[in-house]
Amino acid sequence: MKHNLALAAVFGVLAFAFRPPVATLAAEAAGAGGQSTPGATSPAAPAAGLSAEQKDAIEGLVRQFILDNPEVIVESMQNYQIRQHLAEQQAAATAVATHRDEIKNDPSAPVAGNTDGDVTVVEFFDYRCAYCKRAFPGVQELLKSDGNVRYVFKELPILGPDSVTASHAALAVWSLYPQKYFEFHSALMEAHGTLGEAQVLAIAKKVGLDPDKVKKAMAKPEIEATIQRNLALAQTLNIQGTPAFVVGDTLMPGAIDGDQLRELVAAARES
Repeated sequence: MKHNLALAAVFGVLAFAFRPPVATLAAEAAGAGGQSTPGATSPAAPAAGLSAEQKDAIEGLVRQFILDNPEVIVESMQNYQIRQHLAEQQAAATAVATHRDEIKNDPSAPVAGNTDGDVTVVEFFDYRCAYCKRAFPGVQELLKSDGNVRYVFKELPILGPDSVTASHAALAVWSLYPQKYFEFHSALMEAHGTLGEAQVLAIAKKVGLDPDKVKKAMAKPEIEATIQRNLALAQTLNIQGTPAFVVGDTLMPGAIDGDQLRELVAAARES
């Protein structure tokens, strides 16, 4: 109420400042023979230019209003952020709908869980991303507890050369030993320290794979092509970091725990 009264006072001054000059009104009346047509409205006269004194007065009122009511700045920013968030959500939903097949059905993307599951979860991730590692136990729990989820992995190496090396190795494992991909993926997610070529090949050997075959497959051009498609897709979806999840038709950026992931899956089933 206080804000409304103060704003009304400011707008009253503005209306007064922009009123047509008396001389203009008098001239209009004289031009019309001093008569007015009932029910008719005369065209508004152009607003007169503000004098320096009027401008100073208005600026002073606005400034004083803000000083007396600084919370309106916070409210304005909050409203702006809400509108921006809603606009981003709508844009994300549109982008997911437009690129649904590319997101969910790229034949080069590794898949775990039930390949015929009724809900598809897609994760964009980086093996060196601490938030991805933090979210991983929830992913494991989901795949263990829900036998009707199809899980798609989008390698998104954005955190340096080790990320690129690890992604090449993981996609090489997928191309050679698809049944061992999730085990290798899990080992990389649970690894600490650097993930250079020596480290990822040692992990490959540890999970029972031939490191020489993996190393050779890492250089295949189709693996780099897959990564470049993932990077382009992430940019199209305005994914600005890892992890990011697409559950059903909902894009959820940032790390989420197992409970949140299950809730998203449940919502996708109901939609």
